[in-house]
Amino acid sequence: METTHNVGVIGCGYWGPNLIRNFRSLPNCNLAFVCDTKRERLAHLQTGYPGVKFTVDNREMIQDPDIHAIAIATPVFTHFDLARQSLLAGKHTFIEKPMASSSSQCEELIELAANRNLTLMVGHTFIYSTPVRKIKEIVDCGDIGELLYISSQRLNLGLFQKDINVAWDLAPHDISIIHFVMGHAPVSVNCQGKAHMRSGIEGVTNMSLNFSNGGFATIQSSWLDPSKVRRMTFVGSKRMILYDDNEPLEKIKIYDKRVEVPPHYDTFAEFHYSYHYGDMYAPYLNQVEPLKAQCQHFLDCIRTDRKPLTSGTEGMQVVQVLEAASESLKKAGAEVMINSVKKVEQQPLRKPKIVKVRKSLVSEQSKDLAIESGLDVR
Repeated sequence: METTHNVGVIGCGYWGPNLIRNFRSLPNCNLAFVCDTKRERLAHLQTGYPGVKFTVDNREMIQDPDIHAIAIATPVFTHFDLARQSLLAGKHTFIEKPMASSSSQCEELIELAANRNLTLMVGHTFIYSTPVRKIKEIVDCGDIGELLYISSQRLNLGLFQKDINVAWDLAPHDISIIHFVMGHAPVSVNCQGKAHMRSGIEGVTNMSLNFSNGGFATIQSSWLDPSKVRRMTFVGSKRMILYDDNEPLEKIKIYDKRVEVPPHYDTFAEFHYSYHYGDMYAPYLNQVEPLKAQCQHFLDCIRTDRKPLTSGTEGMQVVQVLEAASESLKKAGAEVMINSVKKVEQQPLRKPKIVKVRKSLVSEQSKDLAIESGLDVR
């Protein structure tokens, strides 16, 4: 008989209600506790979730011996303290992205979870999406040839944050996808940006990631754009992939396009680039809600004592890129090596003023969800 885990969620603002809804819907999961500092938010949720305990004091949830796991969906500057309290109380812990305000905080949480044999997972939701997993599959099998570079745009009007800039808010999605597809983290970062609406908090940034194997990626992030854009381009030596998350059905389009250099030529006059224009096709995608797959993966990792696909290590790698980007912003876009970012405690972010899962331990519904999301169930 499978164990039912009692889960608590801290934070009912923009993203927390989505976690609450998904944990409530999963088999062998009991959404037992919800916490937020604003009573009006709790009052609104209470009508839809009978039987769930609600509190404005996170300590009441963290110290509850009946709670097995806690999900944290609060402002970034609170992540470290809440996650540390949760782990010290012996709770498996899920943290929304970005994991913490500095890589040194991430390291402490990773060590704490390891010493207490607890599952620590970070909410890089797109890694559990069908389109991203399909792109990873296509790139790994060599269908597009050598991956030359990745270009990403994540733009919209708002939502302006008070404690972090747009790179820390939006770019974690792109960084985590790039890490996942490339298979490793970058070695250096360049970043430029501008703070138009609030001094010291950039609302527009352009980031470049450089990889040890010659790989290259760019990330454009903006809170000040008239259109919502969620587009990534993966350019290979043979083909190119366009991933548009705003598309309702054909989120991935593969273009048989490339530029070829003549293998032999004697004079400059004989040198001509060859441009190949072929067909476009959109592979079939069995769409599932990525957040539901992510929440299920968290519970399965707790049951099987396995490392999550987006563990604390992956969360820390994203924060290391963001730290380097922040340093590059201060240096007018100069290249900053990832390893050069100090491992000592970083200046905290500004506080606002005002996988293989054992089949015997996974339910049929959980197994189906894992398979649909691309996770290996054996």
